[in-house]
Amino acid sequence: MASITVRNLDDEVKKGLRMRAAANGHSMEEEARIILREAVEPETGEQNLAAAIRARFAPLGGVELELPPRGPMREPAKFD
Repeated sequence: MASITVRNLDDEVKKGLRMRAAANGHSMEEEARIILREAVEPETGEQNLAAAIRARFAPLGGVELELPPRGPMREPAKFD
């Protein structure tokens, strides 16, 4: 495994990384590894469209629609 050193990191960036790591239950090193892995991970292009739409509109809340009552089924067509 390789290792890197990041110099001249702003104090605010380090503080943000520390807070994010604590919120996710990781060390700062592990959080940095996760961030870097996600940044260079190739996009597969496979995304569930329904899940993407749901995630986009979920914060807006749902809608309750009144469904009309169902009637009896019609007789099928006869082709005599």
